[in-house]
Formats: sequence, structure tokens, C-alpha cells
Amino acid sequence: MNGQLVTQDDEAAKRRRRRNSIALGLVLGFLVLLFYVLTIVKMGPGIISQRDL
Repeated sequence: MNGQLVTQDDEAAKRRRRRNSIALGLVLGFLVLLFYVLTIVKMGPGIISQRDL
């Protein structure tokens, strides 16, 4: 019976770690996107028209 409780605790800990990892990944992804957008905005719209393709 004690082994089963440890297994349930391990599963609960895995779920918590996974949920925390997903949340951390989403926050980091949002920050990367935010910095990217802010950088583009600070460069201004002229950067697109000056670029030779």
C-alpha cells in the first residue's frame, strides 16, 4: 500500500513539474516575442522601405 502512495505522489509531482515547465516556457516565449516586437517598433517603419531585396 505504501508503494502505491509513493507512485501517486510521484505522478502528482510529475504533473506539477510539467505544468510549471509549460508555464515557464510560455512566459519565456512571450518575453522573446515582446522583445522582438519592441525592437522592430523602435527601429521604425523606415527600416522596411530602406531594405533592398
